[in-house]
Amino acid sequence: MAGAQPLPLGWLGIVRLGLVQTALGAIVVLTTSTINRIMVVELALPAVLPGLLVALHYAVQVLRPRWGHGSDVGGRLTPWIVGGMAVLALGGFGAALATALMATQFWAGVALACLAFLMIGIGVGASGTCLLVLLSRRVADERRPAAATVVWVMMICGFILTAGLAGHWLDPFSTTRLVLVTGVVSLIAFGLTCLAVHGVEAASGAAHPAPAQAETDFLTALREVWAEPQASLFAIFVFVSMVAYSAQDLILEPFAGTVFGFTPGESTKLAGVQNGGVLAGMLLVALVTSLAGPRAGSLRLWAVGGCLASALALAALSVAAFIGPGFPIRPVVFALGLANGAYAVAAIGQMMRLVGAGRPDRQGVRMGLWGAAQGVAFGLGGLLGAAASDLARQLLASPVLAYAAVFTAEAVLFLISAALALAVARQGLVPSRQDDQRAPALRPSPG
Repeated sequence: MAGAQPLPLGWLGIVRLGLVQTALGAIVVLTTSTINRIMVVELALPAVLPGLLVALHYAVQVLRPRWGHGSDVGGRLTPWIVGGMAVLALGGFGAALATALMATQFWAGVALACLAFLMIGIGVGASGTCLLVLLSRRVADERRPAAATVVWVMMICGFILTAGLAGHWLDPFSTTRLVLVTGVVSLIAFGLTCLAVHGVEAASGAAHPAPAQAETDFLTALREVWAEPQASLFAIFVFVSMVAYSAQDLILEPFAGTVFGFTPGESTKLAGVQNGGVLAGMLLVALVTSLAGPRAGSLRLWAVGGCLASALALAALSVAAFIGPGFPIRPVVFALGLANGAYAVAAIGQMMRLVGAGRPDRQGVRMGLWGAAQGVAFGLGGLLGAAASDLARQLLASPVLAYAAVFTAEAVLFLISAALALAVARQGLVPSRQDDQRAPALRPSPG
């Protein structure tokens, strides 16, 4: 029937779309981790080179709203998801070729690597932004937190699966093997994406918003979205909280080594404890929001609570810097991961829920704005965390005071984020009562 609402996706359909995130993670882990290590260890290049290349891949995320606008104007998301994955796959393969080329023609390899990492950033941004918009359209409101957990966990699965299999086939190492393995992974990832999204959007065509006016240029559309109090405030919340979230990544292991005397193996295990906490936090939010009532399952509650708990755990790490080896650091690091995971999945669930809060033909720009805030903040946070640690060491002449100062600053950022999340709620960023009343009427389809 014309104008009928499509059935929302069931769990099988959510997992199917999550395969796109698995494919995305498979290529990203090869380029940002494996190729990073090969440049530094096997090719004995300065670590700053892969660092700058990864920063380039994050910097280009600022263009996410532009790609979202393209999907708004065209009225379809699938071409942007598939096209983005094609660019990402070519970028990943190009990064491997560039690494091999550096061994004989360094500057030509660097030039190709710059192009490849630009393509990786473009591919991740275009595909990831439009995938979240598609999920927000096809997933019932009460299932969005769980859906956010599913796609995030499936991306992590892409990291783990690719790292294990590619690691096996890369030995004994040669640049030829690197190019071959990366090419195969990229080809499989692209094919998996095509299969995952095939027919999903067509099945929901009746519910698509009308395409944006073609004559509306991107900057005008972006200004209109930024003028929405809810959209702009949520973007600021995402940026501040993601800076705090990512700033700890590059300093937690050095902190454990310097203050607690952990060996490299022990500090790596500590990072595993944190990541285990992140996964547990995500699963906890998905479980509670699926089974509990509206109050306990509120994404706003989990976003605010996750930020406050993260601030508390970081404050405890500040204290740990002064106490040293006698402090129970592992439980605190697990608690930090748990709080981070709860906050992160609640924030992604809010993105999916709020992307339709405004003009329906601006969903791509809106999601792109939030994705740009997340991507840029993630890249900036790691850099700022490491730089702040070095600066504090110079000014305070004590590693203990330096780490305590940085962890305290991160805790303050999470407190600010909690206040911003509450402000988001006051701005009406949660769905309207009419939306809440309509959501339970939707019945999930089998796939």
